[in-house]
Amino acid sequence: MTFGFRIIQIILRFVTFFCFRVKIQGIENVPAEGGLIMAVNHKSYWDPVVVGMSTPRKLRYMAKAELFRNKLFGKLISALGAFPVQRGKGDIGAIKGALSILKREEPLLIFPEGGRTKDEKTSTAKPGAVMLAVRAEVPVVPVYISGKYRWFGTITVRYGTPVFYRDYYGQKLVVEQLQELSNDLLKTMRTYRVEGKKHEKQRN
Repeated sequence: MTFGFRIIQIILRFVTFFCFRVKIQGIENVPAEGGLIMAVNHKSYWDPVVVGMSTPRKLRYMAKAELFRNKLFGKLISALGAFPVQRGKGDIGAIKGALSILKREEPLLIFPEGGRTKDEKTSTAKPGAVMLAVRAEVPVVPVYISGKYRWFGTITVRYGTPVFYRDYYGQKLVVEQLQELSNDLLKTMRTYRVEGKKHEKQRN
């Protein structure tokens, strides 16, 4: 972890803890070393910031290429671990970049739902996280962010038990297999949701 990143992480931690009441659970489930994928639900632009500042390891994550057009902002998110991807174009370069990150034994953050979603009942899982986990032979840590991003609102980041796909290592999975495993991963992520009354208790 570079000194510059550490400084940015401290600043963001101060900002996010000042704006929200951030609760972190299950951080012991994050392996201290080795490549891994963090599969996180996605409902706000704050998500990668909150997960990034609450995780001891520096995360890498894909960000839409348009965000890098502003050079200053591009440098900021690059320092936080972001790298550009052309959304909706099947960016082979991004896939190769993601595999390279995992092969270097770095952690990679992925939103299995793709873009931000407000209604989980209509959202579906994309196959990228499972596909990369199988090809790179790394575990997936399911993560769920509960709560609303509002001034002094409670946000809970819960890290689940790592999921391994060892039975599929070295195999070329067909689309149907990938989709089924991805749907299961999304269901697993949602089991770590902190529901209404439990979440309210954390705020009191």
